[in-house]
Amino acid sequence: MIKINLVREGRAVRGAGAPAAAAIPGAAGGTGNLNNVLAIGLSLLGLLLAGGYYFYYTRQEADAQERLEARKQEAQKLEKVIKDVEDFQQQKDNLQKRIDLINQLKQNQKGPVRIMDQISRDLPDLVWLDHMTISGGSIKLTGRALNPNAISLFVTNIKNDPYFEEPNVGAMTQTSVQPVVYTFDMDFAFSYQPKAAGGGPGAATTTNTAGTTTGTTTTGTAKK
Repeated sequence: MIKINLVREGRAVRGAGAPAAAAIPGAAGGTGNLNNVLAIGLSLLGLLLAGGYYFYYTRQEADAQERLEARKQEAQKLEKVIKDVEDFQQQKDNLQKRIDLINQLKQNQKGPVRIMDQISRDLPDLVWLDHMTISGGSIKLTGRALNPNAISLFVTNIKNDPYFEEPNVGAMTQTSVQPVVYTFDMDFAFSYQPKAAGGGPGAATTTNTAGTTTGTTTTGTAKK
């Protein structure tokens, strides 16, 4: 006769199922740890990305600031160069004005100097000038001579000079006896262009002595 102890087997069955039931809580605890690890990893990745983003844009801002400073310095240098160029241009303009003024003065003096040179060439011996005025296109002069023939020769020289027109001679007066001195005055028109090419004074002259000249008025020019 066989006897089966069901109570002991039931306990054994219940005891055998206990480890399986205990394994379920363990499995649930492993999944929670994995989620925690993933959350921490994602947090760290987010922090790394945020740090990289911050570093990148900070660097970009620093580079932009450096470029801005460099451009400011370049602009300051360009402003200095522009100022130097403007100063140079101003100095050039002032210098050009002075050169133009000098050239104009030379041009204005060229004609009267030539005219006075022609009169000096026409002035014969024994005649000297006391006063001469050049105004517009005419010349007025007064002078003295030691004899009337010298005055007549001077008038002839002026008449034959290609730069002068025929003179109008005023009164000739003897003003001194010892030595004999005659005074005279005349006026005539002139041109800066000769009447005939190659024309010159009608008579040869010798060395002359010039007095003082002021503007277009000459005093004391003489030939003796």
